[in-house]
Amino acid sequence: MAVTVKEISGAELEQLISGGRLLVDFYSKTCGPCKMLSFVLKDVAKDIEGVEIVMLDYDANKEAVEKYGVEGYPTMIVFDKGQELTRVKGLQQKPKIIQMINGG
Repeated sequence: MAVTVKEISGAELEQLISGGRLLVDFYSKTCGPCKMLSFVLKDVAKDIEGVEIVMLDYDANKEAVEKYGVEGYPTMIVFDKGQELTRVKGLQQKPKIIQMINGG
């Protein structure tokens, strides 16, 4: 079964973060690389299981941005049961994102 990519708020992030594996994409609606990354994430979601993929608007969720020390966009962070596993900035390709999700 494929994973879906959905947009959430900072409050929703706090509810999801303590669950299982979670990839959070901090993005901006005005950012070109962020828009391209959203297409890559939708492609990743077709081929992976066991993770939730969510997008968080950088500009609309300043509290979450500050809490997790996000300094720019796009930034992706993979969490597992509330613990940060890995973080990467900038546009990434599908193999790198799958590697991140799988703990590499």
